[in-house]
Formats: sequence, C-alpha cells, structure tokens
Amino acid sequence: MQRMKIVNEMAPDELEALENEWCFKARPEQILPVGDWNCWLIQTGRGWGKTRTGAESVIDAVRSGVAKRVHLVARAASDVRDVMVEGESGILSVSPPDFRPEYEPSKRRLTWPNGATATTFSSEQPDQLRGPQCDFAWCDELASWRYTEAWDMLLFGLRLGIHPRVIVTTTPRPRRFLRDLAELESTITTTGSTMENKSNLSPVFIQTIFDRYGDTHLGRQELEGELLDEIPGALFTRNLIEAARVKDHPPLDRIVVAVDPATTSKATSDESGVVVVGRAAKDFYVLADYSFRGSPDAVCRKAIMAYQEHMADRIVFEANQGGDTWRTIINGINPQAATKNVHASRGKFSRSEPVAARYEQGRVHHVGVFSDLEDQMCNFLPGSNSDSPDRMDALVWAISELDSKSCREITINPGENYSPQVFF
Repeated sequence: MQRMKIVNEMAPDELEALENEWCFKARPEQILPVGDWNCWLIQTGRGWGKTRTGAESVIDAVRSGVAKRVHLVARAASDVRDVMVEGESGILSVSPPDFRPEYEPSKRRLTWPNGATATTFSSEQPDQLRGPQCDFAWCDELASWRYTEAWDMLLFGLRLGIHPRVIVTTTPRPRRFLRDLAELESTITTTGSTMENKSNLSPVFIQTIFDRYGDTHLGRQELEGELLDEIPGALFTRNLIEAARVKDHPPLDRIVVAVDPATTSKATSDESGVVVVGRAAKDFYVLADYSFRGSPDAVCRKAIMAYQEHMADRIVFEANQGGDTWRTIINGINPQAATKNVHASRGKFSRSEPVAARYEQGRVHHVGVFSDLEDQMCNFLPGSNSDSPDRMDALVWAISELDSKSCREITINPGENYSPQVFF
C-alpha cells in the first residue's frame, strides 16, 4: 500500500524512468546473479526471455561501470545484428532513452554515453576473436555455434578488469562442451520453460506450439529447456560411444587417414574433415580428429602430417568435389604417400548406417574424447538441414574403408596410388 502511494506521487518523468528499470519488470531468475561467478549460463526454452535478459544485463553492467569493453557474439553476424543489437528485445530496443548507445554497423561497434563500447563478432569467424580483449561478454545461442574454437578464442580475450564475466543465453542442445561448462564451480546455471514467460507471449503461439510439440522430445528441449542426452532418430548415441571408449589401443593391422574436403576455403566455409582410424582384428579404433577449415593445400598437408605421424597405410579422399585434384596436390607435396579416391553415390544416412551398426556391435572404440566429432555424430538426424557433418563424414569414410574387402585383401606400398571406383 505504501509502495502504491509512493508510485502515485511520482512525477511523469519519474514514472517513465521507473518503467525503464529492468529490476522492476524482470522475474527474479532474470536478474544478474550476485556472488563470485565467471559464467552465467542461461539454458531455457524458447520465449523464456533469454535475449531480453542478456541485453538488460549488458546495459546494467555498462551503466554501473562494471563493463567498459564488451564482446557480443552469436552464431552468425546477422544474428548479432538482428537479435542481440537491433532485435525487439535487443540492446537498442530496451535501452533507456538517456542511455542509448550509438550503433556503427560498419565498425561492428556500439558506444554508450559513458564511453563504454561493445564489439560484435560472429562465431563463424573465430579468428576475429584473436587479440581483442574485453571485461564482459554476452554469447547468444552458444549450443548452435558451428565452431567451438570461437568460444575458446573468446575466453582467451576475456581478461580485462578485476573480474571479467560472460553471460551465455541458449536453448539447450546435447553438446559436450556445454555440459562441461555447466559443471564448473564458477558457472551459475539458470534453467526454465517457455511457460514462465506466458504473460508476455501470444496466447495463439502458446496454444499452437504446445499442441504441436507438447510431450515430444523436441518440445522438452525447445519449450521446457531440458538438456537431453540423446536425440530420437539419431544414428549414433553417446551411450554407445561411452560404452566402447578406451584409453589405449592394441597393435593395429591397418590405419587410414580419411578426408572429407570442403568445396571452398572462405572464412564461412565448412570444415574439412580429417580423421584417423585404425583396425585390429574386427574392431576399429578412432585415433585422431584433425578437422579444420583451410585451403586445399593446407588440407592436404594436414592429411600428410596425420599420415606420417600415425604411420598410416593410405589417405582416403572423398573426391566427388575436386576429382583428382586432391591426389595431384598430395603428389606434389609427398609423392610417397599412398592415396585413394572414393566417390559417394548415396546420401550421408545410407553411407553412415553400416558404420552405426559397428557402433551398436561395440566394435568401434574412441581412443580418448573427440568432443566436436562426437557432437556432430550424436546430433546428426537423417534428412535434417543441419550443418554439414564433415568430421562425421570423414569418420564414416575411414571405417568404411577399413571394413571393405579391398582394404583387407589389397596391400598398397608407399608411393603407389590406388583409385578404384568405390561407391558407398
């Protein structure tokens, strides 16, 4: 009652200022946590208010002087601009009139009246984050970032001030590095469902989305904000990988380096999958994952490095794109390397099924942990429009090669090139 009286006695400009105070409108779980933490991980359902929470937290940190140099990172440059900065719950939209930053898209920079600045970055270009420093960061939809290297580069630059911090707002997806982040003592994790923000969402949206996805696996992830271990319909599961994981391997009969090359080498191109697998009797051992983005020459040099380091028997290239180009480059670098071209005439799902069967039989062992490769495998759904699983493709080519009759019966001497028309 006393509070209502005070509000009623306020002047119009005071009421307007009060309306712009996030602490009066936010739910308790949307307020920046107190205490000694490094990362605030917000893993919630769609429509919970993640973007608004991230934007308001950045504004509060800047206005209080806690943050002077901020990094804003999203999956793509368009996401940073359209969601984090210019979106209806973005920084520009929710800033109070007297503390609205100036946005310079060409410089990827926001500048506040007190001199604090924020720079925008795309996770698709991790190298942008090499060098720049910050004392505060906001990362949006971290679970959907293609390159975990961008997260690593961000953390290397999060080093200014007395206590640099990062806020992560994301819909949960089963990715290993996110689980590892959530388990850190320095991380505060907030979870929640779409319905917690029901009063700010369209009733039509609520009814439609829950009628369609309520009580489904996708609904539990996207609406309830649950972090689920397995995706129904996925060919590969974490349980199978974990059950067969080993720390070392027995003497190997054969070793191959398989390469699934990207068609371009731009900053936004897919990675080239470079995976090493060995065979001992009837079992397969995943030895290394060297996948990265690079030029055809760099990819071939990486493949030769893996070939020499692991004393492999051959390098297998998926040659649908580029044909004999890969062999030509390899021969120019190391004429002694044994190579083989393979050609895909069927889709990824059909090629992957026999390899998935080997996992189900407990015959494929990961020697150590390969987080990015395993995330690609366990998040791959047949017919999905997700990013190209280049690491998984290379793995499939390697195991298919080691499991093929030609590999078991034909011995290739160093320097001999072998290129039958192989179709999987």
